[in-house]
Amino acid sequence: MAILATATRQSRTIHEFLPGHREAVEPDSSTKPMLRPLLFLGFSLLACSSMQAAVTLPALISDHMVLQKSAKSAVWGTASPGEKVTATLDSAAGEAVADAAGRWRIELDLSQEKEGPFDLVIAGENRIVVSDVLVGEVWLASGQSNMAFSLAADVGGKEEIAAPPNARLRQFHVGIAPSPDPKSDCAGKWVAAAPATLGDFTAVGYYFAKNLQQSLGAPVGIIDSTVPGTPIESWTSLNALEKNPDLKIGAERYLKRAADTDAYASAIDAWLKQYNRADKAPDDPSLFPMDTIPGDAKPVTLPGLFSAAGLPDAGAVWIWKKITLSPGDLGLEQLIRLASPGGFETLYWNGKRLEGDTPETDLGSGTAHIGYVTPDKIDNILAIRLYSPGGNGGIGGDPQRFTIGSIPLQGEWMGKAEYEFPPLGAGAMQAYPKPPNGDMPRGRPAYLFNGMIEPLLPCTLKGVLWYQGENNTGRAYQYQTELPSMIEDWRAQSQSALPFYLCQLPNFMGKKPAPSESAWAELREAQTKALSLPDTGEAVLIDLGEEGTVHPRDKHEAGRRLSLIALAKTYGKQVPSSGPVYQSFQMEGDKIRVLFATDDGGLVAKPLPSAYQPLSAKPQTVPLVRNSPAGELEGFAVCGADHQWAWADAKIDGDSVLVWSSAVPAPVAARYAWADNPTCNLYNQAGLPAGPFRTDDFPLTTEKARY
Repeated sequence: MAILATATRQSRTIHEFLPGHREAVEPDSSTKPMLRPLLFLGFSLLACSSMQAAVTLPALISDHMVLQKSAKSAVWGTASPGEKVTATLDSAAGEAVADAAGRWRIELDLSQEKEGPFDLVIAGENRIVVSDVLVGEVWLASGQSNMAFSLAADVGGKEEIAAPPNARLRQFHVGIAPSPDPKSDCAGKWVAAAPATLGDFTAVGYYFAKNLQQSLGAPVGIIDSTVPGTPIESWTSLNALEKNPDLKIGAERYLKRAADTDAYASAIDAWLKQYNRADKAPDDPSLFPMDTIPGDAKPVTLPGLFSAAGLPDAGAVWIWKKITLSPGDLGLEQLIRLASPGGFETLYWNGKRLEGDTPETDLGSGTAHIGYVTPDKIDNILAIRLYSPGGNGGIGGDPQRFTIGSIPLQGEWMGKAEYEFPPLGAGAMQAYPKPPNGDMPRGRPAYLFNGMIEPLLPCTLKGVLWYQGENNTGRAYQYQTELPSMIEDWRAQSQSALPFYLCQLPNFMGKKPAPSESAWAELREAQTKALSLPDTGEAVLIDLGEEGTVHPRDKHEAGRRLSLIALAKTYGKQVPSSGPVYQSFQMEGDKIRVLFATDDGGLVAKPLPSAYQPLSAKPQTVPLVRNSPAGELEGFAVCGADHQWAWADAKIDGDSVLVWSSAVPAPVAARYAWADNPTCNLYNQAGLPAGPFRTDDFPLTTEKARY
């Protein structure tokens, strides 16, 4: 049975129906209650317009857009079947006839056009003028949170945002829209780089575009299609997933979970109506402020049940806590985790609602979370309204999962009852639907491809930037086939051999005192293996991560390294684009010689500092422990036939590195930077690092993990 046949309608937002204990969730702007009706109305009007034979355009073709400078730069839309549509931009013109489904596509020859700005005129039975259109370079930036990471949160973001407007650098941000079915359009608009808009730009994409613009002297447009906390399977089409038996089985399982969530939604709705437990608005909302603690609130200790403090076990309860941050936390995204709330929670940060909840799990640890805030002041108020129709109101679970950033939230809160439900009888409790396992629309197979990549496929792009993998480290071995499959699928469905340049995962988590296995290292290897495909490249970021956060704040160098790859491989510029690349190895007695392909001045041992910052937002430093203090290079390890790894000494010898260890007199294999957060210092003269690698083919720790 095809996977598509198992897909069900996308479930409503979880906060519409979820009582009882559950795992906390992260905000998803696509599910805001007021947004969905408006989008529905918009699509309804679009459908009506199409029925009336009016030419319509997708959101991507709109004012302030950037069109790719190409001999075949596409514009597309809908019209009445058989309707003739023309498109003109300066001296370029083209025409098409809408097919039986009302779709049309025109390819304009913009290869010789100046940059503009121009008006793009689309005409059929009606006439549409798209104004302020530039002709330049258009790149798609996609992936999860590190590509979504905003310029406002970047360590150098304030200076960039304060710079004069740059009308030749623009972004289109695709609205988060997981979908069970392929979509032809998406939400979003084009904006030019200016102080009022730059804070919302993808930081990696912005720095890539800025460097590209400076080097090429051309306008650059970035299409930002990103969603935090998402696996690669969500970004891959069902067609591609079905071709891999393991992925097909996994996708069917996830879609069954989605169906269970939908069924639970209906069951909860029916239960709430039957037992008169639906939520209701307060009689006097002013009694429950969102940005201050009311004087009549009383102490409640959390984690724990509200009933222990004399607050309702079932009903609606407000809780407040003052959050005092350090100066180093300002401007830094903070993750709010609520362990296991007993009911449906609504959060307010200094009076601003965090809304649109969908189930999510924290990276790498399986802990639950609500989402991110970026504080701009020291003293803050976190207010939570918890609606508990099934009882057990309160916050349960592990106190270690009850935090904001690194600040514990356990202890005293202030609470106040909004209303209380009467106790339930045994029959009602027995009929109470049990929630299924956590299910997030953004994590379902193909949902993000359907809603956020499919609508972009008609667009003429210069290439793709990809920063994702954190959510797949537990299945790193499988990523070896998943990433190439997704790349080939995007290319096939867009009918374009798109250059595809990715960010290798940076260093993260604590440093280990001895060589060990690492799922993060295995994921990095899987990313590197994708370079066997043509027109691919990899920005190695093994020196740009942070021990204390999965979101390193300095995105400038990541964007710059991606731009160097594009300038060299796509635009033919003579610029350094890669650090040393492992080629082969050979045994030389008690040593292993590792050979590299290298340009830009050969191999370099970059000096190491005596200390480092685990978290860039905080000034504290810790000593950097050298694993091979007598060696020129750090990061190498060797093993013998027993597969017991030991740190190795290493020195540069021409275009190779000699590696050895007194603890391993007969080495059989070597590894470099094979750790979550390795200490390593092999570079070239251009300052670009060598990527992690291994000479062995030993089984990996994630080989048996499956989607």
